[in-house]
Amino acid sequence: MSATTLNIPATMRAMVLLRPGTPLQLQEIGVPQPRPGQLLLKVTACGICRTDLHIVDGELTAPLLPLVPGHQIVGRVVASGAEVAGFEPGQRIGVPWLGGTCGACAQCRAGRENLCDHALFTGYQVNGGFAEYCVAAAGFCFLLPDGYSDLQAAPLLCAGLIGYRALRMAGAGKRLGIYGFGAAAHIIAQVALWQGRQLYAFTRPGDASGQDFARRMGACWAGSSFDLPPEELDAAIIFAPAGELVPAALRAVRKGGQVVCGGIHMSAIPSFSYDILWGERSLVSVANLTRQDGEEFLALAPRIPVRTEVTGFPLCQANEALAALREGRLEGAGVLVIDGA
Repeated sequence: MSATTLNIPATMRAMVLLRPGTPLQLQEIGVPQPRPGQLLLKVTACGICRTDLHIVDGELTAPLLPLVPGHQIVGRVVASGAEVAGFEPGQRIGVPWLGGTCGACAQCRAGRENLCDHALFTGYQVNGGFAEYCVAAAGFCFLLPDGYSDLQAAPLLCAGLIGYRALRMAGAGKRLGIYGFGAAAHIIAQVALWQGRQLYAFTRPGDASGQDFARRMGACWAGSSFDLPPEELDAAIIFAPAGELVPAALRAVRKGGQVVCGGIHMSAIPSFSYDILWGERSLVSVANLTRQDGEEFLALAPRIPVRTEVTGFPLCQANEALAALREGRLEGAGVLVIDGA
């Protein structure tokens, strides 16, 4: 193992999930040691994602336990295992949701590593960034663009990357609807506007502040999730994990339009009549990300430039941050800021 001159402690603070459905516990645990192919990072910031909520609440059912969640990690390289090249001590690194793939299954061989049959996911099957240190597979880490603070860079690593993949899958239509105007939506809205699209925002019924936020981010129209927009949409992206939004979005898009489900988990989709799907409308889901997505988006973001709206929380307030996300009290993204960052 190679290391910087920094003194790496034996233990660290981490927010740990012991059992789904219970709050995270602040614990003192051992600092992990990097294995071959891994980097050890001193974490400076970690974004809060709705996927973290799904894990903590038990809606994603195969977590490593006990688990350190968090998969929008910004940190500095402090040590590396054998077989790591191309990274230097002190470099700022981003760690995304996709933490490793087998490279050998049919999906990997076809260039669809986001669908790998044996993938590992950060903060789910390997410990993540709700901690002072973490390890990550060097081949799945990204160098982060300049011009972003650690706090502002963190949401790019999932809200940005998954949102970017969803936007690409939505096609090139001009009129784009976004259902659920949170972390991913406020980033991808900026990309869509830069591309010359018109943006229509759909929020929880009665969420006037969320609709105001969407308008400030450039939406030409904002309304309730179950309202019809003033014009038919070419495509819609659903970021909210609410299955009842699927038929609502299908009703809002034109014939030949796309509805993209951008989350890893969604509540049950209610039955709906065939006529709102008919007309060659398509309904697709987005699964995870590829490293190519990351390279493309992290190069594009500073060109636009994408700016993230963030609310910081200290590590020990991870449960409060998750509650704020669950209750819809965040504008933009929530980010854990590690003490001493």
